[in-house]
Amino acid sequence: MFFALVFVIWAWAVSLSSAEGFEQVKLVLQSFIAKFIAWGTITVLLYHMIGGIRHLIMDMGHWEELKSGNLSAVITIVLWIVLAVLTGVWLWF
Repeated sequence: MFFALVFVIWAWAVSLSSAEGFEQVKLVLQSFIAKFIAWGTITVLLYHMIGGIRHLIMDMGHWEELKSGNLSAVITIVLWIVLAVLTGVWLWF
C-alpha cells in the first residue's frame, strides 16, 4: 500500500506539472507494472472492505458461532478472489 501511495503521489505531481508530464504519466499508466500496482492496490482494498462488512455483520450478532463464522470467512475469501479476477479483467482488457 505504501509503495502504491508513492506511485500515486508521483503521478499526481508529474501530471499536474505540465502537458508533457501528463502525457508521460498516461504512457506509464498503460504499462504492465502500473496496471499490476493498480490491481494489487484495488484487490487489497476490496479484501479490506469485504472483511470490514463481514465484521460489521458479526458485531450485530450474526455469524458468531464456529460453523457460521467459518462459512462467512470462506465466502469472504471466495468473493474476494472473484472480485480480484474481475478487477484484473477490467484493467487488462
